[in-house]
Amino acid sequence: MKIAIWCVATLIVAGLACATAPISAREAKADQAAVSGTISGEKIQKVGFRAMIQKQAIMYNLAGAARNNADGTVSLSLQGDKKRIDKVLDVIRAGNKKSSTGNTVSLADAALDPNLDSFTIYAWTSTSRNITNPYDLVFHLRPTDEEVSKNEAAAAWNSIAESTLKGDDLTKFKNHLGSED
Repeated sequence: MKIAIWCVATLIVAGLACATAPISAREAKADQAAVSGTISGEKIQKVGFRAMIQKQAIMYNLAGAARNNADGTVSLSLQGDKKRIDKVLDVIRAGNKKSSTGNTVSLADAALDPNLDSFTIYAWTSTSRNITNPYDLVFHLRPTDEEVSKNEAAAAWNSIAESTLKGDDLTKFKNHLGSED
């Protein structure tokens, strides 16, 4: 009889533990969002703007992409923690040292992609470094979702660029390490 009671008690405890796990997972997913849209501003191309966006994605461990458009705008998608996305959007609106300020971000909600695990800058080049060959710079999300500092994000971005660029472009990049691009 004692064994039967112990077995029932064990099953009840295990059932309660399992029942709470989906609630926690749902709560975690509730803070997740995905957006896509267009950024416009007076000066947002050829000024390190997409690199700045990717560094923000690295800081906050967000997935997505940034791409220059022929009309002078930048396409953007972000996926991850809603509050972190909002922080990145605030930085995008404010711009960086070389870009315009007061940039306009036109966004729409997008579907969450459970398989998206990176943030990619498509066709990155660097005017200041005279790198004209386009490269796709890919940041793979960290397995843990902690935020990192601005310096850690910059170091990670430099590492991504160094592992992606080839030949003379890599040499040019290394000669200008530390510039805002």
